[in-house]
Amino acid sequence: MDPQKSAQDALRCSLCSASVPSMYCDICHINLCKGCVGEHIYDGSKDHKVVPFDKRGLNFKCPSHSTKICELQCEDCDIPVCILCVSIGEHLGHEVVEILKSLKKKKDIIHSDLQELENSIYSNYQEAVLNIPIKRADLKSYFKKQTTTLNKQGDALHSEIDSVMKKMQSELDDMECQYLAALDEQGDNMNHIINEITHIIEDMKRLLETSDICLVSKYKSRNKEFRRLPAQLEVILPTFTPYKIDSKQICQQFGSLSKLVITKETDGGSEESPDAKPIPPVKTFIDEPEVITDIKTEYEELCSVSCLNDTDFWTCGASKFLQLHSLQGNLLKSIQTDSGNWPHDIAVIENGDLAYTDPKDRSINVLSYSQKEWTLPLWRKGPKAQLQTKIKLHGWIPLYVSRTTLGDLLVIMDSYDRKQTKVVRYSGSTEKQSIQWDDQGQSFYSSGGTKYLCENRNLDICVADRDAGAVVVVSGAGKLRFRYTGPNSTSNEVFQPVGITTDSQARILTSDYNNHHPLIHIVDQDGQFLRYIVNCGLRIPVGLSLDSEDNLFVADVNTGKVTKIKYYR
Repeated sequence: MDPQKSAQDALRCSLCSASVPSMYCDICHINLCKGCVGEHIYDGSKDHKVVPFDKRGLNFKCPSHSTKICELQCEDCDIPVCILCVSIGEHLGHEVVEILKSLKKKKDIIHSDLQELENSIYSNYQEAVLNIPIKRADLKSYFKKQTTTLNKQGDALHSEIDSVMKKMQSELDDMECQYLAALDEQGDNMNHIINEITHIIEDMKRLLETSDICLVSKYKSRNKEFRRLPAQLEVILPTFTPYKIDSKQICQQFGSLSKLVITKETDGGSEESPDAKPIPPVKTFIDEPEVITDIKTEYEELCSVSCLNDTDFWTCGASKFLQLHSLQGNLLKSIQTDSGNWPHDIAVIENGDLAYTDPKDRSINVLSYSQKEWTLPLWRKGPKAQLQTKIKLHGWIPLYVSRTTLGDLLVIMDSYDRKQTKVVRYSGSTEKQSIQWDDQGQSFYSSGGTKYLCENRNLDICVADRDAGAVVVVSGAGKLRFRYTGPNSTSNEVFQPVGITTDSQARILTSDYNNHHPLIHIVDQDGQFLRYIVNCGLRIPVGLSLDSEDNLFVADVNTGKVTKIKYYR
């Protein structure tokens, strides 16, 4: 049968078979031409409701009173009702509105929900899913680097520690599998929800096109359910920490492997994955932070400090020399920059190498040393260290530098005209990511000025933006998480964060440059103020660094001293 002819036959008057009916009885559910309307409603055995053909479906019989038409909508029960339902029936005393008004209100809600799903919610899920392959790639790189560090320590001890090394390697593999499984589960869940939203969008579009009140009345919004993305993974990645080799205690001093911790953000806090290892005990603050030692450097202006290990630390300041000091106050090494310019900032990176920025030369440099070189006696102006990497920039000036958990470099840089600032992530000499603009096209950071940075254990990127008076924290994907502008107080002091670092508890420490009583602020990973570090003999604290035990090293620009402070039990 010809489908076109069949459709034409269906659209005929049910009484006289005239083609193209212009009217419709919503009670009897039959097509009518204008000539047959009078004949149809003459039948008084029941009520009729004849409407234009394109308005059909707006009237229907009341399920409880078959002779009545549902002309109202019960707001309490959210269903169509007739006048008897309201006056003497089960909906007596309920709030009611005209059904056409209710239909319009429902369609307005559907239209609003559709716009939110199409313009916001759907894209958020897509973005979350697209980030998972990036995390998987970074994860592979991270665990590969951790394995390399593990193998180097194992080579030093040879066959005596093979069993210990294999055991830890197995733990790394297990934790990598746990993380990969968690990412795969998250991806599957996101894709499932995306498919569900796709079907809902299609259903909603059909509802907007129909006049069938029964179908429209059944619509229930699920946008509230989808607005908040499912719990995201928070990860504390394991880190292999080698110990100094002691042949008498090989097993104990080989090293330690921290646990993989995978948690999900929920409304009530963090929810631990069933497969995750136990979370290490939370460290508690001591009542009064304790100064362990003060080490005087030779800098007239000391700008930055970075711990090489628990006993030695690098410094830079108003000099062309990078200096390595011990806690005993000994100057172990003094190395001139490749260009002879003053370095702007330093960071100890993977394998104990040292990265520094040279704004005048517009370069990012990495100095590398062999184990043999570390045993040489003190030398001041001898041969330069091996320059492993040199990144030359065009159009941008590198200022501050930090390393990431995955072994990448983070660099704060300004444009030549000092009107733009951004954070760039490098893997080796390759740019992997640039963070500058929020979703509204506004810059995360103030232009020019002092901005130290670091990565937190939860992979957030934290920037102390002095000119903006804020610590700006964005996720690893480059989305703004929060801005910390100091605790709520009645103080008239202006908050000017300068140095910044993060500890094993994912807490953020930042030095306050503009306070008459020099302060170190400590806030949690969500920007909630926890406490100050005060009364430690600091004058103008700037650069901050932490050793493996969470002891804080503070570079004081005014005194040229590095102060080691204990603030945890």
